[in-house]
Parts: sequence; structure tokens; C-alpha cells
Amino acid sequence: MPTLTEELHEWLDLSRQRLGSLALTPQLEHIGRVLRVGDGVATVQGLPAARLDELLEFTGGVRGLAIDLGEETIGCLLLGPSEGIPAGSMVRGTGQVARVPVGEALLGRVVDPLGVPLDGKGPLEVSQWSPVEQPAPMIIDRALVTRPLATGLLVIDAMIPLGRGQRELIIGDRETGKTAIAVDTIINQKSSDVICVYAAVGQKTSSVARVIEAVRTHGALERCIFVIGEANAAPGLQWLTPYSACSMAEYFMAQGKDVLLVIDDLTKHAAAYREVSLLLRRPPGREAYPGDIFYIHSRLLERAAKLAPERGGGSLTALPIAETQAGNISAYIPTNLISITDGQIYLDPRLFYEDQKPAVDVGKSVSRVGGKTQAPVLKALSESLRLEYAQFLELEVFTRFGTLVDERTRKVIEHGRRIRAVLGQPQFAPLSLGEEVALLCALSEGVLDSVPLDRITAFREALTPWLAAHSPEILALTDRAPALSSDARVRLSAALQALARSICAAPNVRAEQRT
Repeated sequence: MPTLTEELHEWLDLSRQRLGSLALTPQLEHIGRVLRVGDGVATVQGLPAARLDELLEFTGGVRGLAIDLGEETIGCLLLGPSEGIPAGSMVRGTGQVARVPVGEALLGRVVDPLGVPLDGKGPLEVSQWSPVEQPAPMIIDRALVTRPLATGLLVIDAMIPLGRGQRELIIGDRETGKTAIAVDTIINQKSSDVICVYAAVGQKTSSVARVIEAVRTHGALERCIFVIGEANAAPGLQWLTPYSACSMAEYFMAQGKDVLLVIDDLTKHAAAYREVSLLLRRPPGREAYPGDIFYIHSRLLERAAKLAPERGGGSLTALPIAETQAGNISAYIPTNLISITDGQIYLDPRLFYEDQKPAVDVGKSVSRVGGKTQAPVLKALSESLRLEYAQFLELEVFTRFGTLVDERTRKVIEHGRRIRAVLGQPQFAPLSLGEEVALLCALSEGVLDSVPLDRITAFREALTPWLAAHSPEILALTDRAPALSSDARVRLSAALQALARSICAAPNVRAEQRT
């Protein structure tokens, strides 16, 4: 039996052999120390070689983003909790920028801005990582926006159409249905090839859960990615959320696919950036926002584009959401975003409280690109719709005071009321192109003028099965279909008139129930 001395000598010999086999190479580490930390930001001293937007690693594995390079200190945006980072602790420079996982494995998943799964479905099996900050495609790499992005909402597809590769702002007061429009648009892609990415910035957990459940129930969850920076997350994670989501979406755009990116919302994103900027003692500007608030949003939204065929022909459509106060669209952040985007969908609180949903104000809403990409079959039927609706709204104001009107004016008003009734639409029920074409044809041909207002909903509910039985070719229309020929329009009008007669002849069950 070996003695203790012999065992010690044997252990020393083995240790010498192991040490001799080690390949010793010099390693250079950039190390600094924390001066101050709190409220989601940290001030670091040292690290003279640190670069802008470099990832720094703190005690406990928490990472931060260097966003403010001073002469002697660095302002850092923490991407995790600050409780375990005491002043004086060490911080290391990684020499890397923030990256997120990208690829097919993200589809159907819920992740945080760093790509960490939040849905309990296990780790992500990804092999590619992409920087959260990437340059926007150059002009020479872009192509014209030529294909429509159908929302399934008649008021938008007919009068404020969107194109694939466009940036359209959804703006309005709190609780007026902004997120509902974005969610309906995501749900409507169930029947298309568009991949959807939803970025929640500063939203409540319950609100995010409702969005995910709505897409799971009514849409195609397996072709969606949810990037969540909740209201209780660190300000740095909230700020990073839209950039991470955009990088995940750009992966599919580079593969030649069409992607929809919803950012909900940029008002909270701007507030989170203002918070960290003031904590880092940056000079405040208008409404206490830092001077580069326009730049952080423009460099994000400029990444939405339609790529040229030689670049794969993919597209990234951005639907950022912004909140107004008391309908003030001339505030600082709303005006910034309006100038960056290609148009806006404005939601009027008055229309919302009058139960006109979606509460889209067609007078203040505009799409500067989508009209050129609108489906020809839809464009031919909606050319005069906006003018007719505007005339009705103007005439309706006078009739509210009991003004006597002639027969022609009365017909215009009654027709306008039916336009408004058709434009109203329940949530989670987007329309197909064929259904939108049929409703617009019913309006333009005056089919609905003989239908009582309280029966318009019944007409809409019976429309799809009626078309399937009498005009199945209408339901099969695609966005590349040409305008309806005169014969096809006559046949469709006859089918719609027959439906209108049957609706008028049927007993009004809902009215009887109310009685």
C-alpha cells in the first residue's frame, strides 16, 4: 500500500505533466470598474478601447451596451437587473456588438430582445446570429413597391392601401384600437405567405398575452415571432426590442420572403430612451427628449424596404404604432414619425366612442405608396369611395341641426350611411379580397341602398356562403387579378341584389329579440 509521501509525489508528477502539455498563449482583456449604477444605467471608468454600442460584461453575467463614450467614463445601458452590480466591481469589454439569434427556429416562439425564450418551449436551436444594429439597404439595392399587403380591413384596403415594403404609421389616442388593427393585419396573413414579427415595447404582460392568444386562435402562430420587452423589463431591453425584432425580420427578407414587422409602440420606446438619456446626463432637448431621438427611429424604420430582384426580392413592411395625447398629432414624437414613414392611419377617439370600429379617420389618414400597389380589381371599385364618403360626412353635419334637405341630398346621405355601416368591421374577422370586392360592388351599384341599416350586418354575415354558392369565382380572386369585366360585374351585381332581396324579406330576428 503506497504511503502518503508516495501518493503526493505521484500527484506532483501528474500535475507537472498536465502543466507541461498546456499551450500557453497571451490573452488581452480590457477591464474597467463601475463608478455608479442604478435605474438601468451604469457609469464605467476605464476601458479606453471600448467602442460605441459594444457589449460590456458586468459581475454576475449581466451585460450592458456602451452608448455614451466620454473622455474618461462610459455611459452604459444595462440589459438586465442592476441589483447584483455594486459600485467598484469589475467590468470587461467583449469587443462585440449586441447580437440576436435569427432563423426558422424562431417561428412560433416568444423571446425577449436578447433571444432568450419566454414561452417555456425549451432552448432555441439556432446557428446564426445577427447584429441588432444594421445599415439600411442602399437605394440601388431597393426596388419599387409593387404588391399590396392586405390587412383584411375594408376601410384600409379600399382607401388607405398598403404595399409590401412600405412604412405606415398607426397613430391615435390611447385605447382607440391601434393594436387591434395591427393584430387583424397579422391574422389576415394566415392565407398569405407573409411572415409576421410582433415587437411589444413597454406593454403590460396581460396585453401581450391577449395578442398572442388572438393570433393563436385566429391566425397562423407558426409563422409569427413575438419579441417582448415588457413594461417591467429594464429600460435597456425595452430600447433594444424593436432593433432585435427588425434583425429577426431582416433574415427572412434576405431569403427573398415578405415580412411584416409591427412595433407596439414607439411612443413608449422614445420614453424609455429619454429616461436612460437623462440618467446618463445627456443634454435634454424639446420635451426633455435627447437630440438624437429622431435618428434612433429613422435608422430603425429605414431598414424596411422592398429589395431588388438581384438582392432576392424580399420585402420588410413596417407598421409602427404611436400614441397621441388628446388627438394632438403635432406633438414632437408623432410629427417625427409622420415625417419618417410613408403615411399614417389615424384613429379618431370620437369615431371610436360612436362605435365606428375600426375608428379610422379617412380625412387625416393617407398612404403615399400603397395606392400604386392596390389590387386592380379593388382599385377599380374604390376610386370614388373616398370622395362619396367625404361628401356624406360634410352633408351629415347640416342634417344634425334639422335642416330640410331635398331628395337628392337625402339619397346621398342614406348612401353614405351604408358606406359607413360597411366600413365598420368586428375584430378578428378580416375579409378576403373577394369579400371586399363584393362589398364595394354592392356599394357602387347601389345594391345596399334598399337594405335597411339594421340589416347591413346580416347582409355581411350571409355574403360569404352566398358567394360560394352563386359566384365562387369572386372568392377565388387574387391581388394580381385584373379589374372585373362588364359582364362579370353585371353577374356579381345580380347575385348581390338577390341576396339583398332575401335579407330584406327575412324576419329581423335581432330586432325582435330586442323588442
